[in-house]
Amino acid sequence: MGREASRIIDHGLTNESDLFRRKYIPCLLQQFYTKAIAQTRRDMSEDKIVYVGMSADLIHPGHLNIIRRAAELGTVTVGVLTDSAIASYKRLPYMTYEQRKEVIEGLKGVDRVVPQEQLDYVPNLLKYRPDFVVHGDDWQEGVQRYVRQAVIDTLATWGGKLVEVPYTRGISSTQLNHAMKQIGTTPDIRRNKLRRLLDAKPIVRLLEAHNGLTGLIVENIGVDAENGRREFDGIWASSLTESTAKGKPDIEAVDVSARVATLNDLIEVTTKPLVYDADTGGKPEHFQYTVRTLERLGVSAAIIEDKIGLKKNSLLGNDVVQHQDSIEDFANKISAGKKAQVTNDFMIIARIESLILDKGLEDALKRAWAYIDAGADGILIHSRAKTPDDIFAFCAEYKHFPRRVPLFVVPTTYNSVTEDELIEAGVDVVIYANHLIRAAYPAMVETAKSILINQRSLEVDSMLIPIKETLELIPGCK
Repeated sequence: MGREASRIIDHGLTNESDLFRRKYIPCLLQQFYTKAIAQTRRDMSEDKIVYVGMSADLIHPGHLNIIRRAAELGTVTVGVLTDSAIASYKRLPYMTYEQRKEVIEGLKGVDRVVPQEQLDYVPNLLKYRPDFVVHGDDWQEGVQRYVRQAVIDTLATWGGKLVEVPYTRGISSTQLNHAMKQIGTTPDIRRNKLRRLLDAKPIVRLLEAHNGLTGLIVENIGVDAENGRREFDGIWASSLTESTAKGKPDIEAVDVSARVATLNDLIEVTTKPLVYDADTGGKPEHFQYTVRTLERLGVSAAIIEDKIGLKKNSLLGNDVVQHQDSIEDFANKISAGKKAQVTNDFMIIARIESLILDKGLEDALKRAWAYIDAGADGILIHSRAKTPDDIFAFCAEYKHFPRRVPLFVVPTTYNSVTEDELIEAGVDVVIYANHLIRAAYPAMVETAKSILINQRSLEVDSMLIPIKETLELIPGCK
């Protein structure tokens, strides 16, 4: 007789059926009751619609807690914010909408995934009329407090309820985003970002940077506006500011090799897309090598201007001798550059100097048409006028082009124009082309003068950041 049989005799149980009843029936009953309770919950909630809106870019336990709570209430529809919806109030998401949708579809408890086209929940709430909306309780302050109130007001019209899940301590999307920035990015991911931004945002905002420090400013500076977080979308690698920073004239005196060194400084400390000011691009054969180099580094685009001869800054206009390239020759340069690139992500932007050189609107439009036909991925229309009138005139005609590519502008002289006005006119990218170096130079001159006048540095203290902050300005100094 085995050990189990011995225990049966010891406890006064004389057969196997007694053992089954004593040992296994309680377990079976427990399982039955558990399943019955779960089924009852499902039966009670199967006609309840639960809506969850989320970016789903950096999934963490907080998101899983929200979905888990939502699944307890009914069938779960997750509205994944589109790229444009996220970019409207904060950064461009790391993953595309389709990638994020696929991730969420694979999570336990999710029954359906739909796009949420804007930060505002109301359009989707009116469409799906959920009984519950589930969200973390961390949106009661900041830009999303208005979104939250709109959710409450909309649900109230049919008796729906907002359920808020306590914030998951120790988990922050902001912290995760910071950590991702510290890790950096890859050339492929960076190169593709400009095209994604053009698809996601009404206007893309670029600021010049000419070294690692100014690159960090473009990367990190942002302000909280009423409609969300506002920051620069990418970096303009300006030939003017780079040559000026090196004490050289803006005549293509800084060769490509030296400029690649600066690009590497920027790439090392930033993750945002880079747009390279390639001046005239040189000869078509040389431009092809430039394209290959930039593409390999992860640069998103090169902008070339339709001038020939010794390059002079465009804002000098006809005060200096400047010659515009023929339409045919410049179109050939564009075509040569397009043939040289390997990926579909890299962009070649054709900069038209007709308004700069007083050639008129018709010449500018004719060139735009020809350059697009040659393969240009974008058009930059430039002007040195004090008002945007000639730019707006170009935009009005450009809107009717049957093959329209993204339109870039550089409002250095006509700087009273607002981004909203540019959006209305049909502009896709605005470049603030030289402002950091122009801001830095006067401050440095005044500091130097003050030290000479006062024979000490005390008087300039108010103009300087504290030395401690200087040491902490760059990550890793401590």
